Amino acid sequence: MILKTFGWSFAVTALGLVTAIFYGGWAAFGVVAILSVLEISLSFDNAVVNAGILKKMNAFWQKIFLTIGILIAVFGMRLVFPVVIVAVSASLGPIEAVDLALTDRDRYQELVTDAHPSIAAFGGMFLLMIFLDFVFEDRDIKWLGWLERPLAKLGKVDMLSVCIALIVLLVSAITFGAHAHQHGGTHADKAETVLLSGIAGLITYLVVGGLSGFFEDKLEAEEEREHKEEGATRTGKPKSAVKLAGKAAFFMFLYLEVLDASFSFDGVIGAFAITNDIVLMALGLGIGAMYVRSLTIYLVREGTLDDYVYLEHGAHYAIGALAAVLLVTIQYEINEFITGMISVVLIGASFWSSVRRNKRLPVAEGESEKDETEAVFTP
Repeated sequence: MILKTFGWSFAVTALGLVTAIFYGGWAAFGVVAILSVLEISLSFDNAVVNAGILKKMNAFWQKIFLTIGILIAVFGMRLVFPVVIVAVSASLGPIEAVDLALTDRDRYQELVTDAHPSIAAFGGMFLLMIFLDFVFEDRDIKWLGWLERPLAKLGKVDMLSVCIALIVLLVSAITFGAHAHQHGGTHADKAETVLLSGIAGLITYLVVGGLSGFFEDKLEAEEEREHKEEGATRTGKPKSAVKLAGKAAFFMFLYLEVLDASFSFDGVIGAFAITNDIVLMALGLGIGAMYVRSLTIYLVREGTLDDYVYLEHGAHYAIGALAAVLLVTIQYEINEFITGMISVVLIGASFWSSVRRNKRLPVAEGESEKDETEAVFTP
């Protein structure tokens, strides 16, 4: 099972590390290895959330996620995205941006640093909406009941998450955006840029998330209707259901890719603290992205989220923390180790809580059965 799930990740790791040696010797090997570990540690919560969405898809779309999705994740976000940042921020053509990344790495890093406020605002708002929609939803299983129960009651207010997100964006633009961090330790007023980028992130979430949710609801309604219509002919129904499932899965796939992109922002930006070599960056982050994909599939196939029910809660709290970190980094530099440790601590705590819950369940069920037996046989 391990080899089947992580086989491609192992192969890509070996190929990437060998390529690094030929490219820059053992020093490059070390840089790529460090970047790989950095990406995995920063994106574990991404894998947990992805698994929660991916388990709703059929086998075909899970394969699409592993093939086309990984190409988008590795080549799109870890290689093309940093170049696009420079091209847009510096008003350069794609070829000029690539040439700059390969020939003038210091200038390239400066341009990416200057573009960070807009990147952080977009990703921060997208992730914040994911967190808010999760905590405002009334769920049967609650991890931090003292917090989640009142939040679920507040969630009955229409558009509350959007209102809170817009307030957070406005405050971030006025405070952090007015003193945005730039290369060389300087600061600049980028309040307008932060505001526009944050609104773009919010719109992206509402459009992609709304479409995926719409088709998912239609799919569930169609399935319920088919169960109720006993004795009805099945002519044409399988085709309709498959088509509807395809639409729902397609928009969920788009949602997953935008989600992965938002998670990638801190990894791509954090990689510049280790190297400004675009080749080594793509190799290291690409290897890490492969493991995140494989871990997602492993969680789905093993049913880990069903066994450890609080993992999804911990991952979403980590998302909320990452959203806050991204917004704060508009003005202040925060070490990537701190970001990674926040995710590790929250997910680790939710895992431990799940283990404790699983140990208590058999005891509680045994006591319940004992009480029922005594009630039956007691005269």
